Amino acid sequence: MESFQQFIAPLWVQLVWPLVRIMLLVSVGIVAANFIEALNWTHRLALLARPLIRLGRLSAITGASFSMAFFSGVSANTMLAEAYDQGRIAKKELVLANLFNSLPRFFLHLPTVFFLTAPFIKGAAVLYVGITFGAAALQTMLVVVAGRLLMARPMTVAAAPEPSAERKKISWRQAFDRSWLRFRKRIPKVLGFIVPIYIIFYLLSRYGIFKRLEELIAAKAWFLAWLDPKSLSIVILHVTAEFSAGLAAAGVMLADNSLGYREVVLALLAGNVLASPVRALRHQFPYYVGIFTPRLAAELVGLSQAFRIGCIVLVGGGYYFYTL
Repeated sequence: MESFQQFIAPLWVQLVWPLVRIMLLVSVGIVAANFIEALNWTHRLALLARPLIRLGRLSAITGASFSMAFFSGVSANTMLAEAYDQGRIAKKELVLANLFNSLPRFFLHLPTVFFLTAPFIKGAAVLYVGITFGAAALQTMLVVVAGRLLMARPMTVAAAPEPSAERKKISWRQAFDRSWLRFRKRIPKVLGFIVPIYIIFYLLSRYGIFKRLEELIAAKAWFLAWLDPKSLSIVILHVTAEFSAGLAAAGVMLADNSLGYREVVLALLAGNVLASPVRALRHQFPYYVGIFTPRLAAELVGLSQAFRIGCIVLVGGGYYFYTL
């Protein structure tokens, strides 16, 4: 049984500072999204995704969120949440827009992923990153096709009507005042959801619930029989420890020629797929709750992960059969 001092000691590092950091990110995202909307920059941002938006019969809000997601996932999601709350996009488009942002999310994390993998697995890093990029691109294109099929008619796209005179004349100061006012109205609700949810998830993590889930997934992975047995340690470390632990194991096995590039890439993809649900629950869901309602956050995270895993399996499966 841990003492009170043992319980309190890690609180700042493991709970307070991560919670403060998430709240700062969400707060900046809310202000930035409202500021962009107040200045009527939505349609300008949507120009970057104009061909895809038009093809998928999606709105300028979705296009603006797509462009914003290259720089800030929180701001992109906040923009969607604000539009949904105000009735400017339907739930169907909200779901599609969240899935649509997979490609900019990939590029947002690309430098970290590539420069972490390259020192460990060298040339295999190009293959691994290329396959995950292919999965993100496939997801984006499937969303465009789904929008084309599911959206009854084209909504307002990047080629929007001229803004009103009031919109044209608004100053940056006025835009900031408007965004600050909306932030003050929204932040109590955000705090009311995100703080208790984050504390609950911290306690679940502190007492090993997520660790047991990860170990259970790794132990019951009978469906990985198609992998080289030597590569299973990479998968297990990827799932039960951290991505870098799996990379370290992969680097050692590549160095002593126990495994080739193909086996390492497939093992890392399998670890990615198996680790995704639990890590999304731990890291993605708590901040989504600060932007969307808990039920909607759960739906968006669940659909996003299911769609992402499906695309990785499809692209990774293609690589597996192509290299047989």
